[in-house]
Amino acid sequence: MDKQLAAEKFIQLVEIVETLRGPDGCPWDKEQTHKSLLPYFLEEAYELMESVDCGDHQTFQEELGDIMLHVVLQAQISRESSGFDVSDSLDTVNEKLFRRHPHVFGEKKVDASFYAKQNWETAKHEEKKRESRLDGVPITLPALVRAQRLQEKAAYAGFDWDKVEEVWDKVHEEIQELKEAQTKNIKEHIEEEIGDLLFAIVNLARFLKLPAEDALRKSNKKFTERFSRLEKELKRKGKNLEESTLDEMDKIWNVVKKHESL
Repeated sequence: MDKQLAAEKFIQLVEIVETLRGPDGCPWDKEQTHKSLLPYFLEEAYELMESVDCGDHQTFQEELGDIMLHVVLQAQISRESSGFDVSDSLDTVNEKLFRRHPHVFGEKKVDASFYAKQNWETAKHEEKKRESRLDGVPITLPALVRAQRLQEKAAYAGFDWDKVEEVWDKVHEEIQELKEAQTKNIKEHIEEEIGDLLFAIVNLARFLKLPAEDALRKSNKKFTERFSRLEKELKRKGKNLEESTLDEMDKIWNVVKKHESL
């Protein structure tokens, strides 16, 4: 990578954003605040994730640029109102990376990624003077992501299963408890047990080193694509969903599924 060229282009981005926020800049850009930009930033983050899922490198490159634009725009607003700018943020993250990687930039050595991340979590907990090792996981995260982060934090503190078989036992236990709750037909109890089962499934995904959120997102995509093919096949036969029986739809679904595996 040409670091000098990258630095020049980053400076150009900073200057463009300064102009957009300046007296003769863009009315929309000038009226934005930290808070007003958050929905757009979240949208860009999900678009980036989608490009990764689709293996679309060209779109991924574009979305990375959009993320950097948001970072620079937020930093520019901070410079105007709070007195710190993007260079201060870069100083902070650079210093943090040095401090929290003693196994790379210092004398401490680790031989596995788990222990490297464990060092990071321990240092972060001590630096921020938090009471609980679970502190710091935003409540606004999607539930699956937050569940996995909470479990990871507990695991880095030593609270974890020893074997995957134990995790499977917990999943089966939660399934049985959900079945029992369903037979009693108490909605609040059923909801609680569904939550416990989902939490256990996330734990299994974590133990198998898979992000549960990514797995479910891919399953959503797969379901959407299969259902779309089902609709198209019915339309080809001159029918719609409402006019079709479940048996008819199920047969088409199985054909679609079989073709995917060929």
